Amino acid sequence: MTEFEESILAYLERNPSSSSKEVYEGLDGSKGYATVKRCLTHLIELQYVSKDGVGKGTTYSLSESYAVTKPIDLDAYFTQDIDERSIQSSYNFSLIPETLARVALFTEHELKHLHALQQQFEAKTRILSPNQYAKELERLAIDLSWKSSQIEGNTYSLLETESLLKDQLTAAGKTQLEASMLLNHKAAIDFIVAHPDYLFPLNVSAIEDIHSLLIKDLGIKKGIRNHRMGVTGTNYVPLDNDHQIKDALHHMCNLVNSKENVFEKALLLLALLSYIQTFDDGNKRTARIVSNACLIHYQYCPLSFRTVDPIEYKKAMLLFYEQNNISAFKNIFIGQFEFAVNTYF
Repeated sequence: MTEFEESILAYLERNPSSSSKEVYEGLDGSKGYATVKRCLTHLIELQYVSKDGVGKGTTYSLSESYAVTKPIDLDAYFTQDIDERSIQSSYNFSLIPETLARVALFTEHELKHLHALQQQFEAKTRILSPNQYAKELERLAIDLSWKSSQIEGNTYSLLETESLLKDQLTAAGKTQLEASMLLNHKAAIDFIVAHPDYLFPLNVSAIEDIHSLLIKDLGIKKGIRNHRMGVTGTNYVPLDNDHQIKDALHHMCNLVNSKENVFEKALLLLALLSYIQTFDDGNKRTARIVSNACLIHYQYCPLSFRTVDPIEYKKAMLLFYEQNNISAFKNIFIGQFEFAVNTYF
């Protein structure tokens, strides 16, 4: 967006259901009426603005998608202290069954880019032998096991992870818990590769099974959480009883199963399994593996997250917790899909 388009959005936030003439007259006059009309058209394409009516009766308002997908500068957002940020501190019960059921998470331009990348992936994999494909998938699985564990604080390097997963060689000075976390990731990935249809149509019990694989020998309780918990770095407080958590999970499964676009399915799983905080621990790990299970089920390129900065990942997640805004997380998803297609296979 341009700075002028941002000023149009600010005007519509203050003055919903405005005509293009009212928008033009309400701004500083630095741009002509034709420019205002052109910018409104662009903002509609971005799904930030919706229009109602026809002809002279046409009015413009911020779309329902705007709050969910509008760009937010993470660095600027997190200059505010945790107690200074204005946030939605409790679980948003309408987010999954209502808001996300109606909005599109990707623009047409973004989907065109993602589908072009998927076509590249399909073209590349068509010429690979089964053995070559398996080797590349193994390479991606090692990278994913390493990065997903690193995001959770694991200190194994990528080379140490490769030695552990390929040769069962534990790294000197590392804990058994760190080794188990990495081995569990690889076991979970191997499981979804061997059983690509296991989770879909998406269901709660299958998600619990993936979580069980990821927490083996880590001293983490299995099953859905039934107590209050906090999240480090934010004042957002997730649901605190298993009945509401189960309801939220069922809403999420229904939403994902109802979406036709595979990229939306995978992105929703990545964000929502973390947002709901289903388990005592291992929620983000489960989200990354289940999201990849979705991509693998539909024969899309999986993500390794190898080039993700763990701090940026956590900031994007906190932004979704606090504002229900998925823009930063979506940028990570698009960037990692592009990286995976260009790096593997």
